[in-house]
Amino acid sequence: MKAINRVLIAPLLVLQFVSSSKVGAQSVVPSFKSNPKIQVYTTAENTQLRLSLSNNFILNSVSQQTKSTVSITIDPSKTDQTFLGIGGAITDASAEVFAKLSPKKQQEFLTAYYDKNKGIGYSLARTNMHSCDFSSESYTYIQEGDKELKTFTIDHDKKYRIPLLKKAIATTGGKLTLFVSPWSPPAFMKDNNDILHGGVLLPEFAQSWANYYAKFIKAYEKEGIPVWGLTIQNEPMASQRWESCIYSPEAERDFLKNFLGPTLEKEGLGSKKIIIWDHNRGEMLEKRANLVFSDPEVSKYAWGIGFHWYETWNGGSPKFESVGKVHEAFPNKNLLFTEGCIEKFDASKFQFWGNAERYGINMIHDFNNGTTGWTDWNILLDQNGGPNHVGNFCFAPIHADTTKDELIYTPMYYYIGHFSKFIQPGAKRIGNVISNKSVLSTSFLNTNGKIATVVMNQSDKAVVYEIAINAVKKTLTIPAHAMQTLVY
Repeated sequence: MKAINRVLIAPLLVLQFVSSSKVGAQSVVPSFKSNPKIQVYTTAENTQLRLSLSNNFILNSVSQQTKSTVSITIDPSKTDQTFLGIGGAITDASAEVFAKLSPKKQQEFLTAYYDKNKGIGYSLARTNMHSCDFSSESYTYIQEGDKELKTFTIDHDKKYRIPLLKKAIATTGGKLTLFVSPWSPPAFMKDNNDILHGGVLLPEFAQSWANYYAKFIKAYEKEGIPVWGLTIQNEPMASQRWESCIYSPEAERDFLKNFLGPTLEKEGLGSKKIIIWDHNRGEMLEKRANLVFSDPEVSKYAWGIGFHWYETWNGGSPKFESVGKVHEAFPNKNLLFTEGCIEKFDASKFQFWGNAERYGINMIHDFNNGTTGWTDWNILLDQNGGPNHVGNFCFAPIHADTTKDELIYTPMYYYIGHFSKFIQPGAKRIGNVISNKSVLSTSFLNTNGKIATVVMNQSDKAVVYEIAINAVKKTLTIPAHAMQTLVY
């Protein structure tokens, strides 16, 4: 517990950017024609800066000017994908931890994530269709063996998860884009007769399983929780010790084409966005996208492809290029980051800056390769990185010490906020060319005409950089190990 005490962040840090949010809402001249008004927000290691308004990093006077080491050229005339949103997963684990907080801390938590002005403005969410590893137990919505789904009920979720979902939706003003994902069919529908440890869906239960999705979506919407879309299967190529199910590329294609797609249409749910794959970057184009998106009879059901970041588990590097390949080959299909987290929980690393930088690197590269939205894993976990019924504990951007009724804000929360707070749904990614690799950057043009440029410095030294648009230039400084968002 001593390690946790040392890393608790006072709520004051969360609120540092609240007082400046009104400043960021001032009228901005995106054309950059004369004297552009730029608002700079900064989060930096070894400082008190946490999404803090920090216009002092703009070098205005001649005496301040030093030669920049990198130039970022912005071209609003070059547009790419439309931004869907950023958010995290509202799992059983998150909901159970949330329920243990006092009403005051619950409100602080909801504001921190879902309030546009006082928080970081999450607009996207994922939730599990019956149990996953981040549930306290394995469960389904039917009695085992009920192929006809006569016993279907979501009563289990009404205790924790549905109340949290409703509060999150209310905090966003009703503008939360929610997609759902199953981790496994019920045990009797699989060849291993086990909800855990992989296995495959038995052909004789394919229609029953497709009906299950429709019942779940309708049941949630009856509770006042709109469902925007769904993934077919979480990590369909991983046999895990927790809830899991294997789909070959052909099996996923055929289930979508012959069962899930037609069933949702028949049930009046044809507008729901169906996402294939929902697994790691890598050979997404070769092993999934080509097979599904090149077949008109199945492609008509698929909104896009989802992916995770765990391809680095064996020491390899992130496969960002695979995202770009899918975007280039199928520009009319959408790419959605559906899950990522820092694995192997260690309470001594709540404030480890490298965790935040992993998020920054992945988010910038994913967006620059055509990703429309980005979904973190659990929005909240306890001081032990759980609960998790198989001991697969990990990090979340915010943890709760339930013994002290305290929230622990990690650097990851602030780095995600540099995107989610300033890039609004409906924004268009625009041209953003960097002269060298001193920093990373991406830019979006919001529907209100404002541009948000995110800049990240991973180095041990401050970097002086120049931002140029329409032949007008501004020089700024970004501290060591820092993230900045420029709004103009």
